[in-house]
Amino acid sequence: MALSGPLSYSAEPRNNAVALTKVIFLLGSIAELCVQIFRRYMKIRLTKAFTFDMAHGLPGYDGACRNIHGHTYQLEVTVIGEPLDDPGNPKNGMVMDFKVLKAIVKKKILEVFDHALVLPEASPKELLSALRNDGQKLVTLPFQPTCERLLIYLVETMEEDLPAGVSLHRVRLYETPTSFAEWTRYDNS
Repeated sequence: MALSGPLSYSAEPRNNAVALTKVIFLLGSIAELCVQIFRRYMKIRLTKAFTFDMAHGLPGYDGACRNIHGHTYQLEVTVIGEPLDDPGNPKNGMVMDFKVLKAIVKKKILEVFDHALVLPEASPKELLSALRNDGQKLVTLPFQPTCERLLIYLVETMEEDLPAGVSLHRVRLYETPTSFAEWTRYDNS
C-alpha cells in the first residue's frame, strides 16, 4: 500500500527515514508549543506566615473560653496568580512581591489585632466602657470572635487590597499550635 504526500510511506527505506524525521520534528514542535502555552498560563501559589498575640472572650459560650483569655495566633496567607512576564519590570517573574503581601497583612490585620482584646459589640456596655477608659487596646466586632468568624473577617479584609490578577487561595488561622480554621477559594467559589 502506498500513500502520497510529504509524509508518505514508501518501499524505499531512505524515503521512510526522511518521512519519520519530518514526523519527529513536527511532534517536537507541537510539544514545544504546548510547553510554552502551559508555562504562559501556569498558576503559582505563594504563602507567607505571620504571628500575632490577641486576647478574646466568647460571652455565652458554655466552657472556659467564655472568660477573657489569650492566644498566640499563626496566620498563613496563600495567594494564587500567574508570574509576571515582563523582562523590563523589576517584579518580573513574581506573582506578587512578598513585601506587598506583608504590608497588606500588617496594615489590615497585625496593626489592628496584635496585642488587642477582641470582644463582640454585644458585650456589656459597662465592660467595654471600663476597658476603653483604662486605655486598653480594644477591638469590638459585630460577631462572636471565634477562630472561624475571625477567619472570615480576615479574608474579607485582605481580599480588597490584593493586586490585580492575584487572589486569595487559602487562609489558615491557628488559634493554638494544633487547632486552626481554614478558608479556601475552592470551598467558597
